[in-house]
Amino acid sequence: MPDLVGRTLQNAQDSIQALTADAIFFTGSVDALGAGRSQILDSNWQVCSQNVSAGAEFSADSKIEFAAVKLTETCP
Repeated sequence: MPDLVGRTLQNAQDSIQALTADAIFFTGSVDALGAGRSQILDSNWQVCSQNVSAGAEFSADSKIEFAAVKLTETCP
């Protein structure tokens, strides 16, 4: 698993799709501030954390989820 913290949510999703040749097409995301906001325009959000650690092995069955904040916000 690459370290995708600090990238835009869109870039992180695109990276997983490219790395897995779309075997993992969907990745989940949550509001890192706990406000329950939906990440509609992924390019306006930055990744604060990922549930699969950087360097860990993952497969097409892995459920990858990113916690993100808007680009103008600071990660908790």
